[in-house]
Amino acid sequence: MLSPDKKAALEKRMNSLGIFEDDLVEKFIRGTGSGGQKVNKTSSCVFLQHPPTHQEVKVQRERSREMNRFLAREELCDRLEEILRAKKSARKQAREKVRRQKRRPSLRARARNVEKKRQHGQKKENRRRPSSND
Repeated sequence: MLSPDKKAALEKRMNSLGIFEDDLVEKFIRGTGSGGQKVNKTSSCVFLQHPPTHQEVKVQRERSREMNRFLAREELCDRLEEILRAKKSARKQAREKVRRQKRRPSLRARARNVEKKRQHGQKKENRRRPSSND
């Protein structure tokens, strides 16, 4: 069985992510796979859908429906946190990219660029056809 502390922690986590019980669509379906008649007769597999974010979770790790309900909600929270983390990271990377683009290159970098340009010009010069004056 689940302890009240774990249930309270999950509820708090769901509220912080903006997941409310009213938003969830929960279905219980018959399990599949190994386990024999017990699995085939009971509807302990939990299908959880969160329409606002279009996330779907299906959990059948335990034989207990109550435990699977808890695990499904936990999995949903994990997925939404991952999505939020990815969005935050993308925004941060975009800011850093702009900052790097605006930053003035160092003296050494500028010298390197000038040297590369000089080498490129020399390479193009070597590709020219010899003139008749030579």
